[in-house]
Amino acid sequence: MHEFKRGSLTDPLPAAAADEHVTPLMHAGGARIERIVSHGQASPPGFWYDQDRDEWVLVVSGRGVLAFADGRRETLEPGDWICLPAGCRHRVEETHSPTVWLAVHLPRADT
Repeated sequence: MHEFKRGSLTDPLPAAAADEHVTPLMHAGGARIERIVSHGQASPPGFWYDQDRDEWVLVVSGRGVLAFADGRRETLEPGDWICLPAGCRHRVEETHSPTVWLAVHLPRADT
């Protein structure tokens, strides 16, 4: 018999805290899926994510604003998704409380 994993992205949500709350949901084939809950957090001034793998991100609820090193800004509302290619310097500029993100970190291209 197969063992199934099951859960909810929105229930229960963790209480607001100083840091975002990251919950790993699945890890398989070099990919990692996680739920991120933001309560108004933003990246520290001058900080940029610069990841070595592509990341696909969906806003499940709430609202988030991503800023990019090239000066672009993207506002994501519920149902909006974006694929951030490896090496794309970006930061979280703003989140509403709560914002629930679904992040899929894809396997590195060289693996």
